[in-house]
Amino acid sequence: AHVKEALSQEQPGLPLEPWVPGRDSCIWRFNQLYWQALTHWEVATGREYEQSLPGGESDARNIEAARELILELFRIWDELDARRALPEELYVLELGVGNGNQARTWLDEFLQLDRRHGREYYHRLRYLMGDYSPHVLDRARQAVAHHAERVSALVVEATRPSVTLGFLAGKAFLVYISNVYDNLPTDELACIHGRTYQVETQAFLTEDDADRIAAQLGCGRDDLVPLIDRLLRIGPELLSESSPGQFPDPGQAVAFWRDTWEALRLRERYVTLEGLDSYQVTPNLTGEILRPLIEGQGDVRMHVSNGALGSFTGTLPLLHPFGRIQCHDLFLTGSQVPGRPSMGAWAAYGLGHMASDLPAFVVMTSADRGKT
Repeated sequence: AHVKEALSQEQPGLPLEPWVPGRDSCIWRFNQLYWQALTHWEVATGREYEQSLPGGESDARNIEAARELILELFRIWDELDARRALPEELYVLELGVGNGNQARTWLDEFLQLDRRHGREYYHRLRYLMGDYSPHVLDRARQAVAHHAERVSALVVEATRPSVTLGFLAGKAFLVYISNVYDNLPTDELACIHGRTYQVETQAFLTEDDADRIAAQLGCGRDDLVPLIDRLLRIGPELLSESSPGQFPDPGQAVAFWRDTWEALRLRERYVTLEGLDSYQVTPNLTGEILRPLIEGQGDVRMHVSNGALGSFTGTLPLLHPFGRIQCHDLFLTGSQVPGRPSMGAWAAYGLGHMASDLPAFVVMTSADRGKT
């Protein structure tokens, strides 16, 4: 009775949204805004986004890793060409282009290796850069301007790549992904005493933070929620243009953005699931695929990477029969980069492991490096 009474009481603070599954929270709208207004954020903070990554840079700019990947493509293309099965156009897709440094590193190395290889694959290459932010794509385009004839830029929703890239079905020899999957929406599920729950969240500002931000803007607390919603819909630049009294320049709107993000808090509650089959991981996958992971393992709470799974399953049909997906910074396969997390490390981080006195996973490599 005491628990029900506590739950029925109004929660303190200023809610920015109703109770929703984690993947539907406004925190992901803040994440989208970051990438869409990246330049404004970097100017305000004095830091480029790569400095926020572990080690201050992305493995996607590793020239040695790029060289190994390109040479493997050459080997496949040579074999297909010998059988007269090589298409005239050779498609490579990059999802999540950032500032374009990854594409520049890869294309520069591709050109040099192709000149040594002598097969003129560079002139048949079609390098597609995909990102959901036109602003980010424009920035990346500048970084690869010297490869402009080989590069096309497309606005792509990473969780539904086939919407824009359906024409690529069965054609991509390489899909190159960096810092994408960990930026896509996630849910959380829990199994406690044999009952399965979905974790719902609600973003809010504390009473003190809401009062402080409202006072800085000269508005009432009730005006903050629609103002934050406008920021997330149109971005700091248009917010400044439409509300010059509160935001004389985009820098003031970015300051409001940063202040709100710094003050934002999440609270959560557990909502009973009738069954895993009633939970949609993606539009095409139900929670049944999670049953071996969440049931029969005692009390468990786990991340469900809905966006990453939707993106991955939507990307697979784009691959040529000899194509491959290369994902940096989240899963590492093939060549090992010391100090960087492997797929096993990320799985253990998300799922935990049963025995505290045993390793969560063991990596066993073959003697033949090419088959590792």
